Amino acid sequence: MTTHSRILVVDDEAGIRESLSSILRDEGYLVEALPSGEEALLRATAGDVEVVLLDIWLASMDGLETLSRLQGLPRPPLVIIISGHGNIETAVRATKLGAFDFVEKPLSLEKIIVLVRNAVQQRHLAEENQLLRAELGQRYQVIGESVPMKALRQQIAVTAPTNGRVLIYGESGTGKELVARALHAASLRSKGPFVEMNCAAIPEELIESELFGHVKGSFTGATEDKIGKFQKADGGTLFLDEVGDMSLRTQSKVLRVLEQQRFEPVGSNQTVTVDVRVLAATNKNLEQEIARGAFRQDLFYRLNVIPFFVPPLRERQEDIPILARYFLAEFCEAYGRRTREISDPAMEVLLRYPWPGNVRELKNLVERLVIMCPQQRIEPHHLPPELFRGAAESPQQPYATLQEARSAYEREFILRKLQENRWNMTQTAASLGVERSHLYRKMKSLGIAAPE
Repeated sequence: MTTHSRILVVDDEAGIRESLSSILRDEGYLVEALPSGEEALLRATAGDVEVVLLDIWLASMDGLETLSRLQGLPRPPLVIIISGHGNIETAVRATKLGAFDFVEKPLSLEKIIVLVRNAVQQRHLAEENQLLRAELGQRYQVIGESVPMKALRQQIAVTAPTNGRVLIYGESGTGKELVARALHAASLRSKGPFVEMNCAAIPEELIESELFGHVKGSFTGATEDKIGKFQKADGGTLFLDEVGDMSLRTQSKVLRVLEQQRFEPVGSNQTVTVDVRVLAATNKNLEQEIARGAFRQDLFYRLNVIPFFVPPLRERQEDIPILARYFLAEFCEAYGRRTREISDPAMEVLLRYPWPGNVRELKNLVERLVIMCPQQRIEPHHLPPELFRGAAESPQQPYATLQEARSAYEREFILRKLQENRWNMTQTAASLGVERSHLYRKMKSLGIAAPE
């Protein structure tokens, strides 16, 4: 077995250094043996040592002091303490200082092998976890170079390290959940859980159970104890999506939890204490909801400590090409397809469309194109007809002349007929009431290219 993991054996007895080094090399590890804590600390600063077997009784700097200093390194190794005079107090001190494990002399070589193997495995798992967290941080990047998106990223950077509650406003599909996840990923709670709850998707009779949990038998169907979202998010972040759809009764309970950070599960008289940062989002105007008595004003003030506004896609058109190409690369990789590109005429169609479904609609469209379009270059005729209707109707892009408007309508109408007839030219010409030659001329003048 070859692991290439580097192990450091630190003991002032040459015989122990030699026996441990020999047995670990036989297991495939890269082993170095040193007689002092000072030399071990100097060697470990390189950052490539994964596990240290450290004798507690060393001259000059003893094992516990060496352990403490090793823990202060930028990339500390896992440390297994070896003691010839083991006692509970020493073991507790070593554990508090961050030791992976504690073993007494005379040493069992089989036990040493198992401990080192477990330490190496834990080290690798921790590094994989760190990489995954870094990847997640990349996944939850807020993409866009428009002024409002740059301001939003700056707002996230300033707010994330605090415990301030954030209320995220925006239309459906703008990316409110992405903003919440970006806040969590950049926060001091990033190693804790991120728990999401869509308040609009949970029936009224179950929402309290979802939030606070319940005990077995507390209501019909409660066949076992359940942990609620607040408790699951302990030490992390709870994201309440579409908080404006929460009932007044549930709002009052959430308000109490925000104030006290404790609650009682449904059917229980035992109090659960939590440490949770709450982020909320809504596509409603909560001040209007307050005016009509549908949302508690005191809860609004608790949630709206730091308001965020995620603009709709139609208000940041310069981000459409950036997002479209980002999603294109993402889905090509996910589906194992060749890299695709969007032609300039096709991008013009995307830019003219008002995107009522916002970023979510654009993402879904790109995924559809990656799956359904066989060509490497995406042209206007690959786009669905509704994009042309939306473009023609969009108040954001009024046509300069009647001729431009007529051409846009003709193009959309002909494209729709072509798609309805699966690009059969004879059938399409018949449905349009024109000759095939006339259809070809029209397609050429309007920039419609038949699929390859």
